[in-house]
Amino acid sequence: MTGADLALALTVAAMVTLRGAGLLLGGVLRPDHPVIAWAAAVSVATLAAFVVLAIAVPGGLLATVPWPARVAGVLAGALGWRLFRGALLPALLTGLAGLMLSWWALG
Repeated sequence: MTGADLALALTVAAMVTLRGAGLLLGGVLRPDHPVIAWAAAVSVATLAAFVVLAIAVPGGLLATVPWPARVAGVLAGALGWRLFRGALLPALLTGLAGLMLSWWALG
């Protein structure tokens, strides 16, 4: 087993353990308990960090998209989220359309 395989296996084991602990705690604690609120805040912050990284320093195919087009896609998605009253799928599609249109417009 290579070092990368071991790191992946340990990461999966840690995530499964944390997921199980979360399920056990979630079943015992009230939804307004501070531990649950903390876990929700950490979850949202982690997702926000990944979104910022995907926009600021993307990898793969997204790296070929110009920075202004990526920002336009995020702004279009936020606008779609507001216009569609928090519905995620229309907001996602609006953001994707904004990204594609601005990428096309930028050439």
